[in-house]
Amino acid sequence: MTTPLRLGIAGLGTVGVGVVKIIRQKANLLADRTGRPVVITAVSARTRDRDRGVSLAGYDWEGDPVALARRDDVDVFVELMGGHDGAALEATQAALDAGKDVVTANKALLAHRGQALAERAEAAGRTIRFEGAVAGGIPIMKALTEGLAGNEITRVMGVMNGTCNYILTRMQDSGLPYETVFQEASDLGYLEADPTLDVGGIDAGHKLALLSTVAFGTRVDFDAVELEGIERISIEDIRQASDLGYRIKLLGVAQMTGRGLEQRMSPCLVPKSSPLGQLKGGTNMVVIEGDAVEQIVLRGPGAGEGPTASAVMGDVCDLARGCRVPTFGQPASELTQARVAQSNSPAPFYLRMALLDRPGALAKIATVLGEAGISIDRMRQTRHDSSAAPVLIVTHRTQRSALDAAIAAMQETGVLASDPVALRIETA
Repeated sequence: MTTPLRLGIAGLGTVGVGVVKIIRQKANLLADRTGRPVVITAVSARTRDRDRGVSLAGYDWEGDPVALARRDDVDVFVELMGGHDGAALEATQAALDAGKDVVTANKALLAHRGQALAERAEAAGRTIRFEGAVAGGIPIMKALTEGLAGNEITRVMGVMNGTCNYILTRMQDSGLPYETVFQEASDLGYLEADPTLDVGGIDAGHKLALLSTVAFGTRVDFDAVELEGIERISIEDIRQASDLGYRIKLLGVAQMTGRGLEQRMSPCLVPKSSPLGQLKGGTNMVVIEGDAVEQIVLRGPGAGEGPTASAVMGDVCDLARGCRVPTFGQPASELTQARVAQSNSPAPFYLRMALLDRPGALAKIATVLGEAGISIDRMRQTRHDSSAAPVLIVTHRTQRSALDAAIAAMQETGVLASDPVALRIETA
């Protein structure tokens, strides 16, 4: 009989339970597709007696995930605990040192510890697979490391946090303010325990850092990702963007330039008619541009039990078949340290502010922009009943550094009633 692939699963939350369900329900299908049985030997989680809606009968229980990682009857350690330190890191290191491959959906672990872990895996002759860590059920890592291996990737772009996309599209469809929809998302259980991981762009930034590493052959550098969350997006921004023909998305972009590697995660305006503009709810989308393939678009559910468990099982099945590639697509020792480049590619910008209702206030703002070399494409001052006048400006293409300098100069004019909100308009 063909030797089974034996798994040890650490973490029995949403994704872990999804993996158990797939293995229990589709054992014959998995064996047919991989040429060998895929079985679970043992599991580990914080609480043993909790009802998880799936039977754990027949699996040994380990209270310590490190002990699970070291078991002789485990071939692949499946890490689904989360966190970039503590038990997740210790158990992953133990598994590699014990000569086991690792499958994980933990984007924080790899964004912060990826290079060291990849080197550790390489030294042990093992690999770490992490399809489930980025964009849920979308097989983006497999696309980059295999399907697009003949391409020099020029840009990776996408919506990678379903919670933020839910909040922004819910605001768009309902006309409700950010605070109301944020609370709604919290009540529905969409937000992380620390909500800033979602709305602050950190979760999506982890994913972008991993995509950049695979796409450009560079070492993981999460600290180089420019992060801006969606906390300052108002319902007025949503409405104004719609009037201009755009939608607002938390958009990640990574591209290699002559100055170095740009990585940014920030809210942007995208055309309503574009694939990104039409993206609704918790769905993710990744756009890849390569010199041979030009552009491809991958779209799918970005989180949840089924989609993420599906991605985890894709990695498990590859290991069952004996398909083993380096953690980030090429040997860790060959990954380069990219020069960090601030995102300064020219683009038009959306600029919203409130001005004190004084003679010449708008002229002062226009003068500041002109002195910074920024030309105005259109300007709109809306009707108001207070002492502050809402003003919307769309610029022609300019660099973010020039706009930031102009915003700093605006603070000295004495006519601002609130800090301006500046959003890049991504047209391609």
